Amino acid sequence: MRIFLIDDDRLSIFLTESMLALEGLTHKTKSYYSAEEALEALSSGGDDTIPNLIFLDLNMPVMDGWAFLDALAYTQLNLKIQKKCRIYILTSSLDLSDTLRTKEYPLVSGLIHKPIKSEDIEFIFSQYSTQHQIPYK
Repeated sequence: MRIFLIDDDRLSIFLTESMLALEGLTHKTKSYYSAEEALEALSSGGDDTIPNLIFLDLNMPVMDGWAFLDALAYTQLNLKIQKKCRIYILTSSLDLSDTLRTKEYPLVSGLIHKPIKSEDIEFIFSQYSTQHQIPYK
């Protein structure tokens, strides 16, 4: 399973990578410290570079998570992402408007508050596994 982590905070990336490692899910995890870098990777690669899951931070400089989602929505990547990928917002924001706003983006499967917990990962991967008929663990 291919996973993208998009977050400008190195500590958040480290913690998320560590939690994924505890769940045995590190073999194809790629971390990006900017949304632009991740968007470029998605745009320049072929279908096999589309991840199965994206964990996306909202509050980043230059291009935030919302701008990243907007950019995906208006490109040819949108269909490829919809078919293969689930996006989860991973944020420290407790603002209810962020939770409500995620519903405006069909590509977003859910919102998780940082730091990600083992239960969150298990839930996400069991959901993904069931939908795509892939065994989890």
